[in-house]
Amino acid sequence: MSEENEEDMNEGVEEERIEEIRDRIKRAAQLLLFKHHRQPGAKSWELKKAVGKKYPEIVKMLDQELGKIGLTVKEVKDGEESPTRYYATMKGHPQLSDRTFGWRIDDMAALVMTLSYIQSKRGKAPRGEVEDILREKLPKWRVDYNLNRFIKQGYISEDDENILYIDWRTRAEIDQKELLGQLLGKESEMSES
Repeated sequence: MSEENEEDMNEGVEEERIEEIRDRIKRAAQLLLFKHHRQPGAKSWELKKAVGKKYPEIVKMLDQELGKIGLTVKEVKDGEESPTRYYATMKGHPQLSDRTFGWRIDDMAALVMTLSYIQSKRGKAPRGEVEDILREKLPKWRVDYNLNRFIKQGYISEDDENILYIDWRTRAEIDQKELLGQLLGKESEMSES
């Protein structure tokens, strides 16, 4: 076999390998970007099954591609025994005009109040206490509606004893340290004036 034929063969093999990687990245993108279960994204075992054992490398490559359009892949661990969940979300902060994303301002405020209170109670708070705080600013029906909506959307979870916890979506979409910093920063600015 001549050197020229060998180079052509190597190029063909390399092109096939690149095309295979592209296909795996496309499949990973489909799993992460389109909702196919109750929750968006994909669990680690789903990615492993769909794109192979080297799924972390594929996810990293997908993250680089999504970064070009302002998205990023987040990795969220639900607990010690549950598999890791990956999904795509916005990179950085949304533009001022995009911030509400169809949410009412009072609903967003209720979410911030709920998450802040749960964080201040070391990650868990009785539902009754959260309801009492929210009822100071919102009607009772709106409080119940919002808490149930936050649970359904994965921002908070509730156990059998009516204790609320921060859930997977909050860990993935919201920078909790920055949220608290913003709240504390605003509070100190208000007390100074």
